[in-house]
Amino acid sequence: MDRTQTFARLLELIEPFNKKGVALSETTSFANDLELDSLTVMDLVANIEDEWDINMPLNILPDLETIGQLADAVLKLKG
Repeated sequence: MDRTQTFARLLELIEPFNKKGVALSETTSFANDLELDSLTVMDLVANIEDEWDINMPLNILPDLETIGQLADAVLKLKG
């Protein structure tokens, strides 16, 4: 799965958490645009881990501010 496919699948996983109907893009911010709280972020992380059979270290989460950064992290963790 390449980055384009990974990004597209991430959009599908994020959409149920997009309560404000924000247009999702590479630069969409989880905190500022989507206003996700920590519990919602953990639910999303669990879905991502299940989807790609990866473990996301909690210490990288503060550095992942946008959907694009998340896509890059998922690809890196998949190896």
